[in-house]
Amino acid sequence: MLSDVLDLVLPASCAGCGAKGASCCGRCQAALTAAPARRVPVPAPAGLPDCWSAAPYDGVVRRMILAYKERGAVAVAGALADAIALTAVMALGRVRGGFAVVPVPSSRRVRRGRGHDPVGRLAVLVAARLRASGLAAEVWTGLGQARGVTDQSALSGTERAANLAGSLEVLHAARTPPGAFALLVDDIVTTGATLAEAARALRAAGVGAPLAVTAAATRRRS
Repeated sequence: MLSDVLDLVLPASCAGCGAKGASCCGRCQAALTAAPARRVPVPAPAGLPDCWSAAPYDGVVRRMILAYKERGAVAVAGALADAIALTAVMALGRVRGGFAVVPVPSSRRVRRGRGHDPVGRLAVLVAARLRASGLAAEVWTGLGQARGVTDQSALSGTERAANLAGSLEVLHAARTPPGAFALLVDDIVTTGATLAEAARALRAAGVGAPLAVTAAATRRRS
């Protein structure tokens, strides 16, 4: 809430390049939306949905995501949601019928540390943009943490998969997700272990999860 208030009263500057006048200038918005494509981690973990991202995770795109996620620059959410929604439209093609937009959940500890729920906020905005484009999308927040996990920043792909295995579940109190399938939404895909675990949890509850869309994808190095 404090971040929202500060965004209203402080002079805006671009989170990507620092230019005054907007939280995301036209040039950085163009960088966010210039290269939507299928970007599947290599090697891909078992059960990973088809992965699409708006851009590679570097340069101004990386700076905008970090500002939004780690420094509470919530005004950037709209630009990131625009990029994710555009990418989702390309990935979905001529989909018919309704579907659920499902954010990959963060733990309560992580949300408290950041002061907001960045992916949850993005999912709400993405669903609204998809509806505006004529798709029957509805956000659904039925995924939650089944157990705690350790910090993943220094883990390999195999270690991340082991760390995350069984860590997510469909919450018992959650209503049935709307539509025929789930579209997973996250900010970044790195090894794909988190998205694979989210898809596994959904499938275990009888919910199809054929597609995941993120704002950015890291460049993997063998």
